[in-house]
Parts: sequence; structure tokens; C-alpha cells
Amino acid sequence: MRTAVYEQYGGPDVVRIVEAGVPGIGDTDVLVRVDATVVGASDSAGRWGTPRFARLFFGLTRPKHPVLGTDFAGVVERVGGSVTRFAAGDRVFGTVAPLLGAHAEFVKVPEHGAIVHVPDQVDQAEAVALVDGFLTALPFLRDGAKVRPGQTVLVNGASGTVGSAAVQLAKHFGATVVGVCSGSNESLVRSIGADRVIDYTRDDFTDARDAYDVVFDAVGKRSFGQSRKALTPTGVYLTTVPSLAIMLQAPFTRWFSRGRRAGILFTGLRGAQAKAADFALLVELLEAGALTPVIDRVVPFDDIVDAHRRVDTGHKTGSVVVAVTTAGRRMPQRRGAAAS
Repeated sequence: MRTAVYEQYGGPDVVRIVEAGVPGIGDTDVLVRVDATVVGASDSAGRWGTPRFARLFFGLTRPKHPVLGTDFAGVVERVGGSVTRFAAGDRVFGTVAPLLGAHAEFVKVPEHGAIVHVPDQVDQAEAVALVDGFLTALPFLRDGAKVRPGQTVLVNGASGTVGSAAVQLAKHFGATVVGVCSGSNESLVRSIGADRVIDYTRDDFTDARDAYDVVFDAVGKRSFGQSRKALTPTGVYLTTVPSLAIMLQAPFTRWFSRGRRAGILFTGLRGAQAKAADFALLVELLEAGALTPVIDRVVPFDDIVDAHRRVDTGHKTGSVVVAVTTAGRRMPQRRGAAAS
């Protein structure tokens, strides 16, 4: 099979496609032929080896996990002898996180891991585009912020992979949603559920006072200190990007503050069972038409370096999907899709 590997830290050009052996499977494993995967911010960080402490996972001096990628959508190639949930030919999607290796033509996944059937009305590119954003945003909003009807939730980076999922989930939970993005993405963010949009190039959401029950910084651009006064007296600030400041603020405000607090979750490290339960909700929402995949572009596997370049710009809208086979190349016509 073909895999996209990197053997040294650096820019997009360190990635190249090589041949490798197809993974062997055990009695309870599922082998999936990957039709589509995603290059995301975590892949960019892993490729660069930044922040430096991330090298404790990726490798101190050189990558120890040469194949990046966590999310996949494809077709079951074969199953182990004890597998009952899946059969050859089933369309499936899921994640191998916290492991890596989805930037390949085949992945091996435990039957009871984070893998589910793709709903009939969704294609492979749409399915895989939702995985990272949904599995990240859901724990932050549901568990970290406990979003409920009547609250006002601000999502910073509302047009990105995580942000676009957060806008839709916050709306699903009954909140009034304020999205922060560039003016060029305002119509997109409104179309997926935002009640109001702030163009960050013209206005600063942190100028508000006591306005938001939740500030979810999906891109790590504004700190708790900068956002604090914009929160209601009992408001919650959450960020996806680790820093020394948030690592100290999160426990301090949780234990000692009776008012505004800060938090961070490491959603990629959650166990397979927790992710499998979240996938069940994802499928339910997809079948109900309550979620819209937001896709920046679909890039052929041979051009995966271009996908890395796009992610590195920091200006993608939604997910950058990599079509590993022709089945993953159909560009969705649903709202939120952009031409490649």
C-alpha cells in the first residue's frame, strides 16, 4: 500500500509517498481501505515538531511515527474471525487517535474502537470532514462548558474545522451562538447556525463586558486574560491550544474561583469507548440533517503536500480532505463546501 511519511521535522515538503506493507489484522480487528482522510492542525504541528513539548509524543529529535493522520472514511476490506459489527464492503468512518497512521491506503481498527457505519446520505469526504471537529468540540461544549438553552456561546475561529462544528453543536444545545471569523466567511458561519457574526478584522470580541456565558477559542488566538471581562460573572473560557498560562489558570480557577474560570481539554487522548459513544451521536445528527460538513477543499493523495501547505496558511475554512481513492474525490455540494 501507499503511505504518506515524513522522516524529519519541517515544512510540507518533508512529506512524501512511499510503499509499505498492508497491516495484518487480529481476530477482533477491522481492515479499512481508506477512501478519504484529513490533514489538520495537529498534523501540521506534528510535522513541524511544535510546540517543542509535543516532541515527547512525536519524537525528540526525529519523528517516531512517520505516518501522520488520525481520521478516515472508507470501505471494510476484511475483518477478523470474531468480528460481528462489520463485514467486507461496509462503508465506515472513524479515528485511530490517539494513535496515528491514517494517511495511508489501509488502516487497522479494533471492532469496538472509534469506528461506525457511514449514513447513507453522506459521502466519504463529508463523513471524514466532520470527525476531528466534532470529536473535539463536543467534549468542550458538553462536558467542559455544560452548554444549555438560554446561554450565549462565542466561538472564536468559527469557520475552521473545530469552530464550525462548535457553532452547530452549541446551536443544537439551545444556545445563542456568536461566531468570530473574517468577514469573507460571515455567510458560511451564519448558514451553519450562528445568530451573530463578529468580523475579527474590524471588531474585537474582548471589548465586550459580561456578554458571554462561554468563550470557546477553537484556534487559540485570545487568552483567558484577554477574554475574561467579556465573560459573564460565572462564564467559562475554553481553549484547544495548550500553553503554560492555561495549564496554570485551569486548575487555579476551578479550585479557587467562584466566578469566571478557564479550562482546557485534551480530547484526542480520550479512550476509544468514549469516542465510540460520541460517534453514535454524530451519526444520529447526520441522519437527522442537523450537521453540515464544512470542507475547504478535496486534494488527491498524490498532492498531499499541497494539503499540508493549505493547512499551514492558517486560513482554511473547515477541513482539508485528502482523497486517497477516487471514491473520496467527489466534492460535496452541500452548503459549506468550497471549490478546490
